[in-house]
Amino acid sequence: MRKKPAYHRILLKLSGEAFQGEQEFGIDLTLISRFAREISAVANLGVEVAVVVGAGNYIRGVQAEGEGLERVVGDYMGMLATILNSVALQAVLEKAGKTTRVCSAIEVPQICEPYIRRRAIRHMEKGRVVIFAAGTGNPYFSTDMAAALRAAEIGADVILKATKVDGVYDSDPVKNPKAKKFDRLTHMEVIRKNLRVMDATAISLCMDNDIPIVVFNLLKQGNIKRVVLGEKIGTRVVPDSASA
Repeated sequence: MRKKPAYHRILLKLSGEAFQGEQEFGIDLTLISRFAREISAVANLGVEVAVVVGAGNYIRGVQAEGEGLERVVGDYMGMLATILNSVALQAVLEKAGKTTRVCSAIEVPQICEPYIRRRAIRHMEKGRVVIFAAGTGNPYFSTDMAAALRAAEIGADVILKATKVDGVYDSDPVKNPKAKKFDRLTHMEVIRKNLRVMDATAISLCMDNDIPIVVFNLLKQGNIKRVVLGEKIGTRVVPDSASA
């Protein structure tokens, strides 16, 4: 008997770095085509899927500021870069047979539609994969914050934060082979321990709205579906009320 999905509506957060693969810059189309097939397989289970994509494969506002560019300018450049990534993901998703919509916080009518909450929810109810582009539309807010905000707005059951590691550790597992992996944390523990799950503003918004987060390794093929089916992989971040 086929397992039932653990969630009805999900928000998948993909980093821009995941899009570049082993390249130093830009988009690895072979890799994101694989992501698209996995997203499509999850949507075919009847799960409503929204996606937020970062821009780290092109630019980060904080990094740009450190190199002499005004932070606001760098952030707007990053928002535009998320549109590039979102349109690329849309193209490969539709090639995989899934109808999609890109909804942007910055209006670019020739390329994608503006973000309107009720319209985005309706797209998902019709089985379309919705890709949220351009972050929140405001500088000084990360795409993690955009993921938390959109998840709260659309009533997502969970945020799936796809990364290059298999969960949350107490230190960098690449630099420290003795780093301890957490299977389960609360939002407050993430804040108190200063763990790099999401930035503090995004974690606080998830905590205030009781939105769980699952952090898992995107690079292991099939992991998106495994998480959606409720398999115990990665690290689960839960509201304090669910920690007992």
